[in-house]
Amino acid sequence: MSFSLASKLGRVALASSLLLATSIAPSQACTGLMLINQDGSLVAGRTVEFGYELNASAALVPRGYAFTGKTPAGDGLKYTAKYAAVGIYSFKDIKLMDGINEAGLVAGAFYLPTFASYTDVTPANQAKGLAPAEFPNWLLTQFGSVAEVRQAIESGSVIITPTPEPGWGPAPPPFHYAVYDKSGASIVIEPIGGKLIVHDNPLGTITNAPNFNWHMTNLRNYITVNPNNVDKANIGKVQLQALGAGNGMFGVPGDFSPPSRFVRAALFSANAVKSANAEEGIKQIFHLLNNFDIPKGFAMNNGVADYTEITTARDPQNLRYYYRSYNDQTIRMIDMKKLDLNAKEIKHFRADEGSTPIIDTTAKLK
Repeated sequence: MSFSLASKLGRVALASSLLLATSIAPSQACTGLMLINQDGSLVAGRTVEFGYELNASAALVPRGYAFTGKTPAGDGLKYTAKYAAVGIYSFKDIKLMDGINEAGLVAGAFYLPTFASYTDVTPANQAKGLAPAEFPNWLLTQFGSVAEVRQAIESGSVIITPTPEPGWGPAPPPFHYAVYDKSGASIVIEPIGGKLIVHDNPLGTITNAPNFNWHMTNLRNYITVNPNNVDKANIGKVQLQALGAGNGMFGVPGDFSPPSRFVRAALFSANAVKSANAEEGIKQIFHLLNNFDIPKGFAMNNGVADYTEITTARDPQNLRYYYRSYNDQTIRMIDMKKLDLNAKEIKHFRADEGSTPIIDTTAKLK
């Protein structure tokens, strides 16, 4: 290869990397929430927004499958799946970034731009290192409860290292993480200042930047909001009638910024009518997540449109993982109880293909 050709190819590769990095930059719009149903069961759901195609795939990680974590210095934490897990991953390296395991633990990665700060790698800590995109996979394959996760994090058994992800751009993706279990326990894990901080998350709500404590403090601005309609009110001697229902929620922010979505998600999930059980709760959670669906064109960054590529819901009681895509709004389900959890290899398929079927009901009028 001539020097000039190699230089041209190098410039093309650099331009491609920069383009990919700028396309990733708008990817800051994921929203997560949970519901506790009348029978005490938990369901959790989330949206996944990006400014370019994720090529999202669904996968089963079986028990006993071996993984090696990545760090900027080379191989990191070596671990073997104690629990089988099902969920979604992107790109070539199969590691679940959102999923549920056979013990009923749910975990997912959410963007935390400008706030996530990972641990520098040293010879002493490299063997505990994971890349940011690998962390949910480790959680899902190693732990059966939020209490176990908390203990492992607080004991310092793992670090998240500033490791770039192939296909994501030159910088490590900035993440924080939501974890739930079937008991109703919920936490958020954030890499702040090079340390992993664990927050209780009693509302089960998560979006993106700023950090979790900021969002919880910001909720204090909305303590007067409630779902109860006001039919009429007096201003001085004048009595005014309401224009319509829904004015009790007046003041809830409606834009797609992370603070606004956090407020909506917290209020919507807290005030949702409780479903009888997890199966009904899954239907309810998809209705709630409709309020966070971003069509192409409503969240633009330098001409690139963020949009809701995948919406998922997880039922940790019945071990079912639900999803739908931007192009196919049909809700699809993976039932872990029907899978071989001791399979020797990871099973996977593309989850974002197809299109929403349109059903012709004309015949019903004949």
